Amino acid sequence: MAVPKKKSSKARTHRRFASFVTRKRNQLEGRTHLMVCDSCGAAKLAHHVCAACGMYKGRQVITVTKTKKVTKIEA
Repeated sequence: MAVPKKKSSKARTHRRFASFVTRKRNQLEGRTHLMVCDSCGAAKLAHHVCAACGMYKGRQVITVTKTKKVTKIEA
């Protein structure tokens, strides 16, 4: 069974994890393109309808209804 010969330090472990996170973040940044919605300023995917306001290319595509917040359970 393989056993480490020496104890790996916390700095080495953290450095390895940090490089892994940086590499994964760079891979994801190339795939998802977040933009700012022109009408409401919310973050949205490029070439997609804004989920917050329903606008796409300056025109209203879908009507967004606000969901009613449930505060009491009705019997």
